Amino acid sequence: MIISVLSGKGGTGKTTVAVNLAVSLAVKKEKILLLDADVEEPNAGLYLKPVVDESMPVTIPVPEIDEERCDYCGECADFCRFNALAVTEGVVITFPELCHACGGCTLVCPRQAIKEVDREIGTIEKGRAESIGFRQGRLHIGEPFAVPVTRALKRGLTDIEDSIVIIDSPAGVSCPVIEAVRGSDFALLVTEPTPFGRHDLRLALEMVDYLGIPRGVVINRAGDDNSIISELCREKNVPILLEIEFSSRLASLGSVGIPFCEALLYWRERFYEVYQSIKEKCLCAN
Repeated sequence: MIISVLSGKGGTGKTTVAVNLAVSLAVKKEKILLLDADVEEPNAGLYLKPVVDESMPVTIPVPEIDEERCDYCGECADFCRFNALAVTEGVVITFPELCHACGGCTLVCPRQAIKEVDREIGTIEKGRAESIGFRQGRLHIGEPFAVPVTRALKRGLTDIEDSIVIIDSPAGVSCPVIEAVRGSDFALLVTEPTPFGRHDLRLALEMVDYLGIPRGVVINRAGDDNSIISELCREKNVPILLEIEFSSRLASLGSVGIPFCEALLYWRERFYEVYQSIKEKCLCAN
């Protein structure tokens, strides 16, 4: 089972929920693999403190010009809609940071003067945090394209049959989020009872509905009146699976990198109940 934890906006507690869910299920002897797919700023490891024993580069193919073959016709630059190549008299300039690795320039070059070379844009790290398997992607600073790193991070997940995979997705509803969530069995959306929380939850719900993924909601920093979220959930027929109260105690634990289910043991049962609800809803969806 693959459970994606996501949110329409940053700062809602998405990583907090993903980590506490993973720890709570691991205590129940479930086999857990946690993926931190927020590759621009991975931080689940700050809570889990994993031992990383494998690291591998993520590369994309970018054009390299064979100056001896090139006649500076400009076909490659005319084709590229991302301006990753520029041709002037006697010079071809490449801008690897703009390249989307589509390979089109190599196809249109009439003199076969372009070949593709690998360019590293990030890394994938693998390890363990006690009984929890752990993977995270890291996009190199300054790189604009996160999706190839996310795709590499998820490679092989369909072959894992006996684990519960929890994906800590990026915030928002952009391409990296879609890549992280795509193929999941369930989407657990984390929100907060504010106007911004409601607005961005609506966007996230539209995204997962378009992808056809069953979903549920966690309200973080819940207070006495959460109607701004509960009304939207009723409108969209989305179950609220958990409410995490606004608490200085929970915040203080998080600020020093302690999953609160480790200090407040009753939260383990509450997160395990969330998992049981998710299993039931996935069975109904199938």
